Amino acid sequence: MRAAVAGAALILAAAGCGLGGGDQQSILDKEVLVVGVKPDQPGLGLRKGGEYEGFDVDVAKYVTRKLGFENVTFIPAPSAQREKMLQEGQVDLIFATYSITPERKTKVDFSGPYYVAHQDTLVRASDAAVIDNVRDLKGRNLCQVTGSNSWRRVKEERKVAVNLVEAPSYSDCIAKLKSGEVDAVSTDDLILAGFAGAETRSVKIINAPFTDERYGVGIKKGDIDGCEAVNKAITEMYQDGTAEKLLHKWFGPTGLNLTTTVPQFEGCG
Repeated sequence: MRAAVAGAALILAAAGCGLGGGDQQSILDKEVLVVGVKPDQPGLGLRKGGEYEGFDVDVAKYVTRKLGFENVTFIPAPSAQREKMLQEGQVDLIFATYSITPERKTKVDFSGPYYVAHQDTLVRASDAAVIDNVRDLKGRNLCQVTGSNSWRRVKEERKVAVNLVEAPSYSDCIAKLKSGEVDAVSTDDLILAGFAGAETRSVKIINAPFTDERYGVGIKKGDIDGCEAVNKAITEMYQDGTAEKLLHKWFGPTGLNLTTTVPQFEGCG
């Protein structure tokens, strides 16, 4: 299957309709794919021993299998390094709660989105009675993950006067939340649901979503054929019921309202 897809890509490229010239290799031409995922987000991307598990990981396995790849290597993709990893060829694709934004699209391309999440807020269970809206964070400490845009939605877009406390990852934010160093962690509801499920009684999602976060598949800029092939695989994932099964597998017990219809794609190139 992959040989046929790659052959079609070469024909399009020769006709001037593919990658736009140059020496760039499409992911469809490769023998082995390297995929970046999160190593520390329960329910999405979590490393256990030498293996990775979670919704993003399962989606990546489905998509790469549809592209015809049997050899796929997973490596960690920290938020602050995702664009650099794609630009420098350290990874071929990134499935790592990678929200599509105009700024990021100047540096890399995106397939998808493969899911549209919504930003919400996680607090200590003992504070849930006094923090039931993002505006209740005024004057409180909010965790800021390096390389993530989620804090901007609170401080810059909604003008909530929070005190930012920086952390390298959301797992570090959860540790700071539990220790009292921060009062809240605000980001995509799927990320928060994974941590809430792992921590059960100590933290709670306030269930007050306020944005759309379109999870895209990061791909090196200019690989139009690879991008379109990934989009085709994502469409099939929703059409054959796999997306719904994976969403309920990882997030069904959390009580989140899950969307099981194929999202509207960005378009490649």
